[in-house]
Amino acid sequence: MAARKAVTQELSREIIMEAARSQFTAEGYQNVSMRKIARELGYSHGSIYYHFKNKAELFYAIVKADFQLLDQVLDQILEDSHTSGEEKLHKIFMGYIEFGLTHQSHYEVMFLIKDEEVKSYFAEEPNISYEKFAQAIYQLSAEKPSVPQIWSVFLSLHGFVTHYCKTEMTFKEAEEMAERHANFLIKALNSCR
Repeated sequence: MAARKAVTQELSREIIMEAARSQFTAEGYQNVSMRKIARELGYSHGSIYYHFKNKAELFYAIVKADFQLLDQVLDQILEDSHTSGEEKLHKIFMGYIEFGLTHQSHYEVMFLIKDEEVKSYFAEEPNISYEKFAQAIYQLSAEKPSVPQIWSVFLSLHGFVTHYCKTEMTFKEAEEMAERHANFLIKALNSCR
């Protein structure tokens, strides 16, 4: 019996998820297999199946973790008791943009990769995050925006991040435009009636 190949690190869910995220964003969901992920990590594909029953479950675990990371950004802003509602709105908009441009591969997996195989896994996390975002915008706005107005704000932020992700700009490079965009959205919310 051959000795097992020595590995430099213990295989964990997090290591698998990071390698898979990188492959999903580079090659697309359909072009990645559990064997391919295992090969990149230097493990057998069976070791990947020990952690995830299939590729769709692995993809869902990545999406869930990424939305939780985005939710943490929002929670930290909302917990700050030293800022006004408008300042928090500004921080939320900037935090969303910074998250998207700092974690571009996360953002792509969360919002831009769609596949029939993963639709059934993709139910709760986006809705939970959007609901939290929508409630924060409603509560912090001087004029209470309608659901379509809040959705328009979200789509505007999403479009901004998607545009700058395609140019591969960093948050620092896009920060001035992000500030202008955040201020523009606050003015738009303040004029809601």
